[in-house]
Amino acid sequence: MNKTIVMLALCLAVGAHAAPQPLPLPSPAATPVPTTTPAIPSTPAALDPAQLRELRSRYAQWQALPESERARIRDAARRVAALPAAQQQTLRVRFGEQDQRFREGWLLGPQLGQQFPKLQGLFGYLPADQREPALAALRQLNEGQLAQLTLIAQRTPPQERDRVRDQFIGLAPAARDSWLKENLVR
Repeated sequence: MNKTIVMLALCLAVGAHAAPQPLPLPSPAATPVPTTTPAIPSTPAALDPAQLRELRSRYAQWQALPESERARIRDAARRVAALPAAQQQTLRVRFGEQDQRFREGWLLGPQLGQQFPKLQGLFGYLPADQREPALAALRQLNEGQLAQLTLIAQRTPPQERDRVRDQFIGLAPAARDSWLKENLVR
């Protein structure tokens, strides 16, 4: 089974108690991940305010994903659900043992979730006003462009990250390809 999709399905299944996020970009806050999928109460009134905020946040994140990524996630969830309960539990435990930023990166969908650990340096800690534009720009990249950006992110020294990120976010979509190629050779 594709490791990428399994990780995303597990993130959606086991992360119901993670700290609420105003936008789907991961946060540095550390919270424990349950090793079993919690039961969702049948009415919103049965949820405490934090749980309700979390569910709303997760739903907004789900709605923000392109339909092609939601289809991949639904398929992965069906494959995980078809596994024996013990194997599902083993996968949940293994996923829960991962760093929280890694787990939360999967909330961005299969394409960005797989690459987010490499993009963390540039996009893991954004000012609030850059979160939506950064996510929109990242979602517009094809796989090759995303691979180029991960190399740029890994090669950018910490003191230059803000400048590089500001440049990237400020680019028109048509200018991104040449900017990526130019910054890749620096």
